[in-house]
Amino acid sequence: MSSILVFAQTRGGRLTVVTAQALSLARQLADKSKASVVCAIFGDAPPDAKAFASTYGADKLLVAAHQALASYEAQAFTNAAADIAAKIAPEIIILGATADGRDVAARLCARLDCALSMDCLAVEEKDGALLATRAQYGGKILASEELTGKPAILVIRPNAFAAIENKKDCAVEEIAVNPGDCKAQVLEVVAGPEGKAELTEARVVVSGGRGMAGADFDCLEKLAKLLGGAVGASRAAVDEGWRPHSDQVGQTGKVVAPDLYFACGISGAIQHIAGMGSSKCIVAVNKDPDAPIFAKADYGVVGDLFEVIKALCSEIEK
Repeated sequence: MSSILVFAQTRGGRLTVVTAQALSLARQLADKSKASVVCAIFGDAPPDAKAFASTYGADKLLVAAHQALASYEAQAFTNAAADIAAKIAPEIIILGATADGRDVAARLCARLDCALSMDCLAVEEKDGALLATRAQYGGKILASEELTGKPAILVIRPNAFAAIENKKDCAVEEIAVNPGDCKAQVLEVVAGPEGKAELTEARVVVSGGRGMAGADFDCLEKLAKLLGGAVGASRAAVDEGWRPHSDQVGQTGKVVAPDLYFACGISGAIQHIAGMGSSKCIVAVNKDPDAPIFAKADYGVVGDLFEVIKALCSEIEK
């Protein structure tokens, strides 16, 4: 039986949302071609790994519990991924478009000499062809790519696909891999603030730009907390030192696709639009009525962002 292989990703000891979305996509594709869905996880599996994989449609969970895979290291993960791909011989390989996922996918593509579509927004099989839709030129166009040969690697944008529960009887199996003699070693992992939401996974993102006029993002933090979201920033705000680079949304930062995106004091340069243009609903708050962001926004408010956000928080609290 042919198979579709999903490489799971973890963060803070838990499986990520984009892994659930990747498994759901794999299940949909597998049901059409009568293939099986195999989920592979590097390092020690979280306690809920089997239940998680089973919930989102995996037929089998492979655990590569090698000590060299306890923390992400590009060469070790690529070697392990290539090992698993050689043993499984999948038709399709799916990863999430996180920093680690992009890194491994590009290296694995070169290793396997196969087709790769990065940052996919939609995937379908039509007349026997595998088609992937992705944004190009900073989001100005959507391109449809046909991936030929086997395996084909799909790297999906977080939140571009739904996480759909489709419970299967998932078997668990340990798999031996050779991470190789790596030239780099992970000596220490410095975690971010505990409880901080991951931008790429958040359903709501509240971002601030140069219009914040300083490092006081308290009002945006409050709005994000009320809505269960995460706080982002434009490159201008990051360059000013008001927020860390890990919060940057845009072409040179993170690409997000939440259900709701607030652009507060952000002019709307094309580089920023490239990082959030696929958000399902965009709300812009800016005192400049001619700011380019309003052309992209579904809802726009012209006014002082601090007054607008304060009033919005007050209404939400009611």
